[in-house]
Amino acid sequence: MNAVSIDRPGLLTTIQDEGRWGRQALGVPVSGPMDWWSHRAANILAGNARSAATLEVTIAGPSLTPRAPLAVAVTGASFELYAGSRSTRSPARLTLDAGEALRFGPRMAGGRAYVAFRGGIDVPLVLGSRATDLRSALGGLGGRALRSGDVVPIASASPVTSPTDDEIEPPEWLAAAATLRFIPHDDMEDRAIERFSASIFLVSPRSDRMGYRLDGELAIEARDLRRVSRPVVMGTIQLLPAAGPVLLMADAQPTGGYPVVGAVISGDLPIAGQLAPGDSVRFAPCTREAALLALLERERALPRGRNLA
Repeated sequence: MNAVSIDRPGLLTTIQDEGRWGRQALGVPVSGPMDWWSHRAANILAGNARSAATLEVTIAGPSLTPRAPLAVAVTGASFELYAGSRSTRSPARLTLDAGEALRFGPRMAGGRAYVAFRGGIDVPLVLGSRATDLRSALGGLGGRALRSGDVVPIASASPVTSPTDDEIEPPEWLAAAATLRFIPHDDMEDRAIERFSASIFLVSPRSDRMGYRLDGELAIEARDLRRVSRPVVMGTIQLLPAAGPVLLMADAQPTGGYPVVGAVISGDLPIAGQLAPGDSVRFAPCTREAALLALLERERALPRGRNLA
């Protein structure tokens, strides 16, 4: 079995697959990638199943070295990449020789990159998933972010798809300003939706994989919404009475008692997943029909690989 040595971990590098679904009733977060589109694209480009585990790289990337020749795909945020004497920019596909380090350089756009290794990362399944849940210390490598000296095992299974030969382009949503479409909660009146949509927020440095704290002048108040404990998911927008809105992300808790403004549509969660501290964001109301069309559009934009199974 191949393996990758972590020479330098980067700011926050974790192992993520598609998440720990079906356990929310037991109080277990889903976790998984902050940007599902880039995670899936990396696996397609590496020839893996969409559910294979990848590395999620946040803001500042790692340096890693394979112990045997290895095909790698990097998607998501735009980074300078260095492999031996070669240099390129993500998104990219590379073949690394044994002992040839892949180093992440400066970040140009976006907040998170995804590194897929052909065969997939082969850490144990925990409650059906390899995803790292940092708050619960579940999955991944000891339930934590990677550290210098870690060794990440790579499965030797054959690829399940043949990657497309098409040119790889960065996602068009890598920007320091974003508009996220959301479906307002049924409790919200039209005037409250209009006021909330007129607000511009900045992603706070206090944000993490559980949720983004959003700083800015809020045009609605918690008393405009009912405060009822209810299930929440990635994309839920909660309103904390003394702290403003929070956009829940991949490690979100399964339930919450704060007022809920609405939920960001699935098709725009990859945009949210690429936001970094200091980026600006605003919200635009969306219908359920438009949300379904947006999700289909995102799915159709994924790279195409030929199924070998």
